[in-house]
Formats: sequence, structure tokens, C-alpha cells
Amino acid sequence: MKKILFAVFIAFPLLLTAKGKTDAKYLKGAVPEVNGIVTFSKTFAVPGKSKQEIYDVMYRFMQDSILAKGIPGERTSIVSDGKEDGIISVRNEEYMTFRKLPLLLDRTRFRYQLSATVTEGQVNMMLTRITYYYNEDMDGMRGENYKAEEWISDKEAVNKKNTKLYPRSGKFRIKTVDRVEAIFESAMNAFEEPAQPTQRKRATTVIE
Repeated sequence: MKKILFAVFIAFPLLLTAKGKTDAKYLKGAVPEVNGIVTFSKTFAVPGKSKQEIYDVMYRFMQDSILAKGIPGERTSIVSDGKEDGIISVRNEEYMTFRKLPLLLDRTRFRYQLSATVTEGQVNMMLTRITYYYNEDMDGMRGENYKAEEWISDKEAVNKKNTKLYPRSGKFRIKTVDRVEAIFESAMNAFEEPAQPTQRKRATTVIE
């Protein structure tokens, strides 16, 4: 009986994905590809700051908001500090949780590379090389590896009518889109200055 109940708990979020109406923001086009590689990007302007100031903010952001919150290990590290070319790049591994109950923890390791190219007055961010490590045991072994291109792309995760997501890969796609949006938004917010009497300055988007 316990095994049956456990199976029901596992299947429940999948049933919700299959039967519920999918928000259009997660359907076709939500996961962009460049030359067949899933690649999210965002460019935003940072008015009133020098290139060095922008670099300093982005470097701290990568350290404090990305790497510091990642899973410690070789998959979480700085790839390039950007001191010479202005391209700060990090590799990160973090937990992505789908469902958490007293007797159930459904999560995956979310792995990706994030870069920020700093130029005069703006930042171009790119998140790519996404993979997942799912269903690992208590020792972190015997998990399942998925590449974003084979798992959350339009072809693999969205039905042909573009009306819903496939149950298993759909939850990965939704969480990934939300997480990427949150990372880009946090990067923009990193440029907010202490509040002035009536206004705060922040980065402004120029290209989605």
C-alpha cells in the first residue's frame, strides 16, 4: 500500500501538467536555440556607469548571486574572470526543485554556463550548455543525464498542436524558463543604487 501511495505522489505533478492548461509563455519559442544549442540571452543598458563600474557589479553578481548559491564542487566555478576581454563566464550547478513534501523530494541538478559580456553602457548575458542530473540516489549516484536540446526544446517538450507540454519534460522546461528569467532579472537589479528621495536607478532593457 505504501508503494502505491508513493507512486501516486510521484505521478501527481505529472498528471497536473498533462491535464492542466499550459501558460502560453512556456509553449513554442520559450526555449530559444542558436545553431541547435539551447541558448537564452538578454542585453540591457546600464546608463550612467563606466565600463569598469559595470564590470565590478557583474563580477560581484556572478560571485554572490550565482556561484555562492551553487552546489560546491568542480561543476561550480569561474571559467573566465573577464579582466582582459570583459567577458565574465561561470559554470554552475544548482538544485532545481519540482515538488517538496514531508516524504517526497522531487528535484534535479541544474547545470549551465552563464556569461556576461561587458561593454560601454551595456551588458549582454547568455545562459547555455544546460544539462540535468535527475533521480540520483542518496549518494548522488545512478542518476539520469539529460541535455536541454534533447529534453526541453520545442521539438522534445511541446506537442505538435502547440497547446501543451509533455508531462515528463514539461516540468523541466517550465522551471528552466522561470529560473533563467529570475537570473536575468537579478542581474539587472544588481545595478540598482540606494534609493534617492523619490527614485531608484536600474538597468533598462534594450534587447530581449
